[in-house]
Amino acid sequence: MAKNTTKEIKTNAMRILDKHHIVYDVLQYECEEFMDGIHTAEKTGAPVEQSFKTLVLQGKSKQYYVFVLPIAKEIYLKTAARLVGEKSLEMIPVKDITTVTGYVRGGCSPLGMKKQYPIYLHENALLYDKIYFSGGRIGTTLYLSTKDFLNITGARVGEFCCE
Repeated sequence: MAKNTTKEIKTNAMRILDKHHIVYDVLQYECEEFMDGIHTAEKTGAPVEQSFKTLVLQGKSKQYYVFVLPIAKEIYLKTAARLVGEKSLEMIPVKDITTVTGYVRGGCSPLGMKKQYPIYLHENALLYDKIYFSGGRIGTTLYLSTKDFLNITGARVGEFCCE
C-alpha cells in the first residue's frame, strides 16, 4: 500500500500494487507536459542511476515489448531484438503510445498497460534494492523494491543498452 499520506489519484500501476499489498512510495511533481527522465529525476531528487524509463517497441512479428532501462542510457535495437527473439525491433510512434498502452508519453508505466506485454528490465536495476519508474501519469514517479518489481511484472532481466 502507498506510504504517501496525502490523498492522490490512483493510477492503474498504483491500483495493481495496492491489490497485491506491495509497499511503494509515490513522488509527485508539477509538470504539465512530457519531461525526459533526467529532468524528472532532477525535479524529484531521485538518483539518476536508480531511475528507469519505459520504452515500448514493436517487433517484425507485430508483437509489442516493454523495455525498462536506466534514464541515462539508450536502447540498442539489435541487442534487444536478439533478446526477445525478433529479427528487428522499432520504437512505436509517439502518436500510438496511448492506443497501445493506455498511457501518455512521459507517463507510461510498465505496470497497468491496456494489455500485458512481455517486459524486460535492464540488468543495472539489480544493483539497487529499489528503483524509480513512471507511476502511470505525467508528474508521478513510483519507488519500489526491485524484487517486488520483478515479481509483479514478471519481467526478464537482460542487457540491451548502449551508452
